Order: sequence, then structure tokens, then C-alpha cells
Amino acid sequence: MFIEIDPSQPQPLFEQVSLQIKFSIAAGTVRVNEMIPSVRDLAQQLAINPNTVARAYRLLQDEEILIPRRGIGLVVAENAQTACQKLRKEFFKQRFQDFLEDAQRSRLSKEELDEIIKR
Repeated sequence: MFIEIDPSQPQPLFEQVSLQIKFSIAAGTVRVNEMIPSVRDLAQQLAINPNTVARAYRLLQDEEILIPRRGIGLVVAENAQTACQKLRKEFFKQRFQDFLEDAQRSRLSKEELDEIIKR
């Protein structure tokens, strides 16, 4: 599982971690019933505080994306891929809507907007 975080973003690190895990599940790179890295391993890989990873994992458990398996650790829940695909779609739909609203507020012309989208 590849996760990339950006400390310069306004979004908290634990949210970035949980979102990237959701995107990995949605894309199928992390599969149902697959074990995810331990808190310590992922924190070391990302060079962040283990409490940050633990908070992301708790959030994913609360959303029933990850479930604990005794003696194994956290695994991806049965219905997680469908839920994550839906979340991913809504996430980008909202980001695109925000982009369009910003473009409209800045009085960006249709031609300028088309040029940006084509790139």
C-alpha cells in the first residue's frame, strides 16, 4: 500500500492517511480481508507520529472500513470497496463543484475554463 502525505496541506495528517487508504481500497490495490500495516509500521514508513496513524485507523474502524481480526490485526471489511468507491466519487464530485464555484466567482471565461480542463 502506497500512501503519500503532504504536511503543507491544511487537511490534518490523520485525515490524509485515512483518505488515501480509502482510495487504495476503492481502486482495489488493497483488497477485502487483506491485512493493513500495523500502526508502528505505517508510522515509520510515513515518518509521522504513531498516534496520527492510530487516529486514522480508529476513524476507518468507526466508518466500518476496517475491522479488527483477533490475532491478525486490522483487515479491510467485506463491504469496504463499494463504500470507498462511493466516497471517492463524492469526494471528487465535491472538489470539482468547489472548483467550478471558485472559477465562477473569479469570473473565469468559459474558454479559459475549457482550456484548464483540457490540460
